[in-house]
Amino acid sequence: MVTFIIRRLISGVLLLGAATASVFFFMHASGTNVARAVLGTNASLEQVEAKAAELGLDRPLIVQYVDWLTGVLTGDMGDSYTKSQSVSDLVLSRASVTLSLVIVTVLVTTVIAVVVGMVSARNRGWIDQVLQGGAVLGTALPGFWIALVLVTIFAVNLKWFPATGYVAFAKDPAGWAMSLALPVAALAVAGVSGVAMQVRSAVIELGQREFVRTLVSHGLPPRRILFRHILRNAASPALVIVSLQFVGMLSGAVVVEQIFSMPGLGRLAVSSTTTSDIPVVMGIVTFMVTTVIIVNLVVDLLAAWLNPKVRLR
Repeated sequence: MVTFIIRRLISGVLLLGAATASVFFFMHASGTNVARAVLGTNASLEQVEAKAAELGLDRPLIVQYVDWLTGVLTGDMGDSYTKSQSVSDLVLSRASVTLSLVIVTVLVTTVIAVVVGMVSARNRGWIDQVLQGGAVLGTALPGFWIALVLVTIFAVNLKWFPATGYVAFAKDPAGWAMSLALPVAALAVAGVSGVAMQVRSAVIELGQREFVRTLVSHGLPPRRILFRHILRNAASPALVIVSLQFVGMLSGAVVVEQIFSMPGLGRLAVSSTTTSDIPVVMGIVTFMVTTVIIVNLVVDLLAAWLNPKVRLR
């Protein structure tokens, strides 16, 4: 177990290094004059050159990246080029919004998908066909289209939920839940479809195993067999899908945050990329990749705990 964790952490560090290096050099190699983008089109050539020297953009790229990496290792991610804030403060202030959106969506998706998957697996008639059709439809519909439909119906026409904005949980828990309702629904549609189909397949396949037939022959209640034995064994593959959904929702949050005007990392990434604010973009990439690494490690450990037959290698 310890060896597995160490190896995963090492691979995670290598992945983080490769991701940040790729983004750093791509941002600089895109042909955009960073100093010009920061100052605006009306700045003179002398002002642009002075700004480039001030930001250290006139040094070799490898030197700039090593300096940035050294700062990150010492806890300093630098300052934003366009905002009077440190990158750490800026990213952390927006991360709570994005993580609230994604974590709540994952929880809602998991609960609904498990119920839908079990019902579909245990009732193999028209209910199963309807649920499978709904799963295919949910996967096929674009997330941004679902978000726009939800806003139009539930925010503009019915006025049940706010159309835009975000309320912090500490400020108003009820307002926080209301502000997340439509964005979570928009992200959860496709997620529920994928996880539900995985749960359905796993429950059907496990229900035909020899150990389940043995439990049935011994007279154990069907509900106990389902929840204690079948679902426990089906949890491992479902967790893998949930972790993939988590990663997908992090990227999907970019579009959803734009539509609902939520001050999260998605909107910050779009605005920072537009203005070539490289330190902020690098901070967001670092945070996102680190989050993905941690989530994947936790999922692997949970899978091993739920199913002792899973071997961590």
